[in-house]
Amino acid sequence: MELRTVLVVGTGLIGTSTALALRRHGVRVLLADRDAGAVRLARELGAGEEWTPEAPPEEGVDLAVIAVPPAFVASELLELQRHDAARFYTDVASVKAEPIHRARQLGCDLASYVASHPLAGRERSGPGAAREDLFLGRPWALCPTEEAGPEARAAVLRLVELCGANPVEVDAAEHDRAVAVVSHAPHVTASAVAARLADTTDVALGLAGQGVRDVTRIAGSDPGLWLGILSGNAAPVAEVLEAVARDLNEAAGALRALADGDGAAIQDITQLLKRGVVGHDRIPGKHGGPASAYAVVQVVIGDRPGQLARLFQVCDEVGVNVEDVRLEHAPGLPLGIAELSVQPDAAVSLVEALRDRGWQLP
Repeated sequence: MELRTVLVVGTGLIGTSTALALRRHGVRVLLADRDAGAVRLARELGAGEEWTPEAPPEEGVDLAVIAVPPAFVASELLELQRHDAARFYTDVASVKAEPIHRARQLGCDLASYVASHPLAGRERSGPGAAREDLFLGRPWALCPTEEAGPEARAAVLRLVELCGANPVEVDAAEHDRAVAVVSHAPHVTASAVAARLADTTDVALGLAGQGVRDVTRIAGSDPGLWLGILSGNAAPVAEVLEAVARDLNEAAGALRALADGDGAAIQDITQLLKRGVVGHDRIPGKHGGPASAYAVVQVVIGDRPGQLARLFQVCDEVGVNVEDVRLEHAPGLPLGIAELSVQPDAAVSLVEALRDRGWQLP
């Protein structure tokens, strides 16, 4: 099915990124949001034109994308359907079962609606953080009800295709349990760790390294946004957090015992660390398959313009693809370490090329 005109309701990060992705393919995008400033910024970014129900486009709207918090999806769907705003509808909220249940209670037309959720995001929010490539290669969950018609499914599949994502059909309840494990509970856990830093000493913060930054990175997201997400998926998230809490309580007890001289307690800590390695290794790689074992080449890099470009130029010259890159700054010094993840058989040639060109390797 072809999408000629799409209405995006909600011009935050996900809504505006969706609009930008569609605009790249020549789709006409109409924008709506209760926040006039958000719509204005999205328009200035080239995401589309403003929509009002009183002046619908003559050619009609093929698909309406509802990009609002989970608690408001059903009421927004009902309002749009009352205005006959589009032929088909979807939403992109990160919780699925409750919005679907509420839409059924309100009497929404579920034949023209397919709930969905792109598994992509950033720590920043709002239209200013939007990117047209946000969904490239990312999974996009589709949770159609039994009432959903084939044309509605086709319309949402086309949306996913245009955004460059990979569609994954899943039951709504199973989706919510899954995101509780891989997204929602990790966010709360990261926030709990970051909360320990609020009252810690300046000495401790001065010793902070990359590890604590990695663990707490997602804790910098908008609390209001996450309160809506967690409220809509409260029970599944609570179950995961209770399991995490049990592990942490057992670890704390084992460490107390170890501190009191019980050497056998180290086995409990070892088992948790080993289980963590197993779980980490199950996280899919960048192309969705098993995670690859890359070689990491460390390079000392100056904190000044053009250094990363020079570094990547060397990789290009020797034909080495950089699978991932990570930067770690040296506190108090105008330099840092760039960690380049490459295929193991390419590491030796890259190291030689970098040394030949005067780069310092630790």
